[in-house]
Amino acid sequence: MKPTENPQRNLAIGRRSFLSGAAALGVGAGLAAPAIAADTTTAAKSSIALRDRDLPFIATEETYTTDELIALNAINDDHVEYLKETGLAELGPGRIGDMDQAGINVQILSAHTPGVQDLAGQEGIDFAYRLNKMIATGPMVTYPGRFQAYATLPLQDPAASADELERAVREDGFVGAMTNGFIGRKFLDHPDFEPLLARAEALDVPIYLHPGFPPKEVFDIYYRIMRPGYNDEYQDYILSGSGYGWHQEVLTQCLRLIMTGTFDRFPKLQMIIGHMGEGLPFFFERIVEDLGDVTEGSLNKPIGQYFNDNFWYTTSAFFQDELLHLLLKYISVDRVMFGTDYPFADMKQGTDWFRAVDLPREAKEKIAFRNAQKLFGIKV
Repeated sequence: MKPTENPQRNLAIGRRSFLSGAAALGVGAGLAAPAIAADTTTAAKSSIALRDRDLPFIATEETYTTDELIALNAINDDHVEYLKETGLAELGPGRIGDMDQAGINVQILSAHTPGVQDLAGQEGIDFAYRLNKMIATGPMVTYPGRFQAYATLPLQDPAASADELERAVREDGFVGAMTNGFIGRKFLDHPDFEPLLARAEALDVPIYLHPGFPPKEVFDIYYRIMRPGYNDEYQDYILSGSGYGWHQEVLTQCLRLIMTGTFDRFPKLQMIIGHMGEGLPFFFERIVEDLGDVTEGSLNKPIGQYFNDNFWYTTSAFFQDELLHLLLKYISVDRVMFGTDYPFADMKQGTDWFRAVDLPREAKEKIAFRNAQKLFGIKV
């Protein structure tokens, strides 16, 4: 089956059937439907798209899985079927065909949330190594130059995670690491993770802060709704994830990293967040206004400065002109990168959208591929 032939149908299947009978939380559903807005001035946009039809693209948030990873994280048989239908595990001709159709030169791969970060001990360490080596010796070799990857890390063991990150970067050429929200009941600002953050800074590679589902106690307070019949479609699960909770959780983690002085201790450390800034553009002025004064004596720089010094942003799954322009109001164009969130969003839909965005050609080249080349040290 060709991946994402009908992504909206697949997403509907995910919401309605794969969670049937499940009560478990904390596993990745991958329900990140692209946010698409209709625009006026069709003729003008067509002209811009024609001008920029030759744009190369590096897609910076693109997901994969394996049968072993599905077995670890799937809730039930319907969930297994859904994950297989999306094309997550397809890392061969089907994915390359979709990339070619969309005009994507390079995908940067990451394991489906939550990866192996909930798996403790040597089992988690070994699993992360197997996934990373599978990517390094599989698609990265079979299709030279078409795939790069973020390392999957056994985050229950921060020291082992630091070692696996270094191994994956130095031996396999990986370009960073992917994390997925809560690690147990901690975020990356917790002192336990300082060995990992120090290693990422020393290696000069970024950490991608992908969202994840919350611990049970957080879910119960914020998202569980007891109204009879409400969850026939698992509404509270989606509310806690791609429907809302994911995006607030990532922004909260970003603010915690800043306010706990993480970037004062590791000033060269770089983080990536997706989904057009996870709500940051909307809240930016309020954050700077309300938190600026109270953190002036505890941080080395104004709080807003960290968002331009230590963070990068991707367009993944949020293909909306107005959101991109709002992000660029507060964040330098040198810090924004293209991403699609494949296979949960359609690659061609993403590249078609971006080719028609009304920005100067130089700015669009930075977002489409040049910023990623700079950050990751790769070439299209």
